[in-house]
Amino acid sequence: MKNQLLLPLFLLASFLGFSQENLTKTETTAKEEVYKRDIAKNELSIGTLNLVAFGALDVAYERIMTQNSSWAIEAFILALDRKNEDIGDAFNKDVSLTGKYKHFFGDRTAWGFYVNGLAMISSGKFRTTEETFVNGNFFYNTEEKDYTDFALGFGLGGKFVSKQGFFLDLSTGIGRNLFSDDSPVVVGQFNVNLGFRF
Repeated sequence: MKNQLLLPLFLLASFLGFSQENLTKTETTAKEEVYKRDIAKNELSIGTLNLVAFGALDVAYERIMTQNSSWAIEAFILALDRKNEDIGDAFNKDVSLTGKYKHFFGDRTAWGFYVNGLAMISSGKFRTTEETFVNGNFFYNTEEKDYTDFALGFGLGGKFVSKQGFFLDLSTGIGRNLFSDDSPVVVGQFNVNLGFRF
């Protein structure tokens, strides 16, 4: 008789213990916070490096597709006259529109190290200098031509996002213009973007 009473009590105690364990797990799961950086899909940012270094407005919109991928579109508009500045051929543009596909390697949503493919249409003025040698002297003829061209390339970077959605995106990229002889052969990007994920 004693053994018959112990078996139901043992089963009841086991059941209550199992129920309490499940309740604790459920309460813990419910208390875990979900941060904006992990659920938001849209981002807006401004290129602070281009604003300070080149006097250019550089804005970007990015859409997160999966935890490890996104696409972005960036608009670059030069606001200041740079005739007296030597910034190199790779950054010699007045206006550009760049599309990017990014693949992230981090554990969080669109966070950490990434690589990207890029396509850029750019327009501006490109200076070419021809050197001639006449009667023992060198002569230089500089000509400035307007150009519009399309480039394909790649880049890499890192994005770091706070829990509230503010982020820093550091990236660099390089591409090759494909169609015009009057444009720079190579285009480059160095971006330090500050933005917000929403």
